[in-house]
Amino acid sequence: MPSSSTTVVSKCTVIPPLKPTPAAVKTLKLSVSDLPMLSCHYIQKGVLLPRPPYSSTDLITFLKHSLSLALSHFPALAGRLVTDPTGHVHISCNDAGVEFIHAKAGHLFLRDILTSGDVPEFVKEFFPFDNTISYSGHSRPLAAVQFTELADAVFIGCVVNHAVTDGTSFWHFFNTFAEFCKGAQKISNSPDFYRKTVFNSPAVLKFPAGGPKVTFSGDVPLRERVFHFSREAILKLKQRANSSTSNAAAVNLIEILGKQGNDHWKVAVNGDGDGGVTNNDNLKSGNKTAPFEVSSFQSLSAQLWRSVTRARNLPPSKMTTFRMAVNCRHRLEPRLHPYYFGNAIQSIPTLAPAGELLANDLGWGADLLHKNVVAHGDATVRKGVANWEKDPRLFPLGNFDGASITMGSSPRFPMYNNDFGWGRPLAIRSGKANKFDGKISAFPGREGNGTVDLEVVLAPETMAGLEKDEEFMQYVSEIIMM
Repeated sequence: MPSSSTTVVSKCTVIPPLKPTPAAVKTLKLSVSDLPMLSCHYIQKGVLLPRPPYSSTDLITFLKHSLSLALSHFPALAGRLVTDPTGHVHISCNDAGVEFIHAKAGHLFLRDILTSGDVPEFVKEFFPFDNTISYSGHSRPLAAVQFTELADAVFIGCVVNHAVTDGTSFWHFFNTFAEFCKGAQKISNSPDFYRKTVFNSPAVLKFPAGGPKVTFSGDVPLRERVFHFSREAILKLKQRANSSTSNAAAVNLIEILGKQGNDHWKVAVNGDGDGGVTNNDNLKSGNKTAPFEVSSFQSLSAQLWRSVTRARNLPPSKMTTFRMAVNCRHRLEPRLHPYYFGNAIQSIPTLAPAGELLANDLGWGADLLHKNVVAHGDATVRKGVANWEKDPRLFPLGNFDGASITMGSSPRFPMYNNDFGWGRPLAIRSGKANKFDGKISAFPGREGNGTVDLEVVLAPETMAGLEKDEEFMQYVSEIIMM
């Protein structure tokens, strides 16, 4: 495996075009969903792309110009964080700009990155702002882009303050940046900066002197792998989860209701990683997953939960937790705009003793996940906001008891839409931000059509156990390059 030696060639600041920022977005107050993320690292995600048919000089000019155009529609990302005298944190849309880095790693090839084993450590060098917590946005740019030239490809890494965006807004910005580079004359979907929502709160989050720290250790040994699941494998998992005794009656009821033509029981497609179901208050017609049916993603999540728990060799009485981040935009009544800019996420923990999780079938754990997701509707979201307002606090990211899994990102995010003008991405990779034992990120597979990649970060001994877990590995396939 090649050693790491990415060389930074140049750095500069990119600002939006010189035109007035709309008065409505001169300043944006951080919400109840934004503020807890101030102790998290900046989001670091990027795309591996074919080598473009342009000179480096021309391409860098294109990228900087396109980034500037994208910032004109996302003025918050060109700003800085400001804390007012009352303790409220705002984004000042002051056009201070974002950082653009040009780097080279000419000794690295596609084959070095797309290895079937662990994700190479040098991939982390394709991202700036390592170990930078979001509170640092008071003095540092809220976003950065690094363009790295490889021997036979390029990598574009995007880094954004996590108190400013969640995954939905992150990929909206990244997609917009790409479409302008591809030649678009106008934005496809404008962000919504409306702030009079349930997440807007008078509550003040107090910080220790010098600002908050990350809530997990970044110094422990970890292994990271990307596991690929074909559409066929995921459908097998879904069938297995739904064929269990605990789910059979519910599935039969779905079939009866379907024959009666009762559209009330069909479920809305949503845009997050919670398996494509909403709460029963918000059911709409014309979609693919019934409210009583465990979804494909919940089935895959349950299998991972089981197999990681087994690999950890936990005592049967040890309580395990599977935590999923869910998009609340469509869960509220009235709904938020699909392109609401900012964080609009909440965390759903599902608990089960290790012994029970492993003694029961896949459907048992999948049903626990499913019920929690379905129940997370408008009332639950509002209750979560009210609870936070009573006790404002930072998000406790990490695996504090050695028995937790945290699922982030989503196979629904349009990651492979990041075509900058010379071909779709070949792969998605992330930096070292917010990684700890048990952190999982879900990406769409490059083939689409229901395929999923799971970026799995575990303690070395747990990863070794997972790789030997036949129940899990039977569903894993090689990533197909196209």
